[in-house]
Amino acid sequence: MARFIVTADWDNNAPHLTAEAKAELYASIPDYQKDARTKGIPQLGAGVIYPIPEEDILVDAFAIPDHWPRGYGLDVGWNRTAAIWLAKNPDTGVKYLYDEHYRGEADPTVHGAAIRKRGLWIPGRIDPAARGRSQADGKKLIKLYRTAIYGEEDPMIGARMLGVAANAVETGIYDMLMALSSGLLKIMRHRCPNWLAERRLYRRNERGEIIKKNDHALDAGRYAHASGELWLAQKPAVHVPDPMERFAGRAWDGFGWMNA
Repeated sequence: MARFIVTADWDNNAPHLTAEAKAELYASIPDYQKDARTKGIPQLGAGVIYPIPEEDILVDAFAIPDHWPRGYGLDVGWNRTAAIWLAKNPDTGVKYLYDEHYRGEADPTVHGAAIRKRGLWIPGRIDPAARGRSQADGKKLIKLYRTAIYGEEDPMIGARMLGVAANAVETGIYDMLMALSSGLLKIMRHRCPNWLAERRLYRRNERGEIIKKNDHALDAGRYAHASGELWLAQKPAVHVPDPMERFAGRAWDGFGWMNA
């Protein structure tokens, strides 16, 4: 039997509601139900984990200033691998999720190439459990991703640039919720569609357990946000050679610049 969902919003599907009636109804709806009741966005399960109206966490996309430190979280798996990029405004302390990579059934070299395109100077944090594998296999997979992204010439560079994420799930979720609720974490509109799609259905079951399904982008974002800030990096300044640098440290020999 085929299944489908029909959604309806107040703006286009409720002509019988006046502006006053909409305002009165909206004020009576709990925050975590506002998107479902007014926009038709599904909110399923016994307990929504991030019960915040979408419009409260979205901002229009903008160019990230070079001096803002950045990093990404990486959640890996054969069915789906996700990376979420984060930048922090050093003046306000607000963090922004500004880009994502989301793809399944590809090897580390494919994902590594996509991550490299965002900036090889940007460090990352990867799930230490490597998607439920044994600890030994997880370490091998992390090594594969370090090589795929940062090359194999110097393993120390890969280890420094792609570190192990903080993976205390409940603590990380609480930190994310507090940051989203207080306005200290924002998501750029149209830049992280899979993160937003997963958030809408991210929930707990009747026993209060997190339903671990379709949460790859959410996990990647949590790794980036919950792993601290000291590992984030600023974009390196472009070095413009000074013509006089070629003379630096040379003793004057009396023959002028033609002898340099």
